[in-house]
Amino acid sequence: MTIWGQWGFQDAASPLMEQLIFFHDHAMLILIMIISLVSYASFSLLSNKFSSRFLLEGQAIETIWTILPAIVLIFLALPSLRLLYLLDEVNSPVLTLKAIGHQWYWSYEYTDFENIEFDSYMVPTEDLGLGDYRLLEVDHRSVVPMNSNIRVLVTAADVLHSWAVPSLGVKADAVPGRLNQLSFFVNGPGVFYGQCSEICGANHSFMPIVVEAIDIDCFISWIMAMSKM
Repeated sequence: MTIWGQWGFQDAASPLMEQLIFFHDHAMLILIMIISLVSYASFSLLSNKFSSRFLLEGQAIETIWTILPAIVLIFLALPSLRLLYLLDEVNSPVLTLKAIGHQWYWSYEYTDFENIEFDSYMVPTEDLGLGDYRLLEVDHRSVVPMNSNIRVLVTAADVLHSWAVPSLGVKADAVPGRLNQLSFFVNGPGVFYGQCSEICGANHSFMPIVVEAIDIDCFISWIMAMSKM
């Protein structure tokens, strides 16, 4: 959960988000090294008084500053490509959840079971309970089992939406007439918040996403209770 004044990412709740944070730290380290080197070179050029009327070219330094950026790009590209393939991988999902974006709420369907579907609306400010988060709480959370591979099929019924949960490291556009797929693995129990990340109209800011991860036995009990409703 993001807190006021937070500069970094939310705590990772899935292996995918952990890898995204690792790659961010890796890229930031390279960026700091580049900025330090360029700043030192710029300061040296501005502060020293060395000059030469006969210096016209430097083959060695030109070769170095051509090859060195290419090596830096390789160190960025290889982890990035690995991460892209990890994000697209779907490994034998235990559960398939279908998320449908509407103006301005989400609908969820548990396609592995019969007649388990519901709408998820934002809870108005005046109805919030003690400890609830304004603009983030919903009346019906999407419940998933922890320590399991979850597949989410994302689509929309009217305009473009985007299903995103930052702490799980997942985000997919909801496009009318098209199914987009993403997967995640929740490390432990918890409640994870997200919001629609595509401007979809007047109430775009008021269609939050809440994913609750629980133990598999509790999830089975929840499924049994939902199937009787």
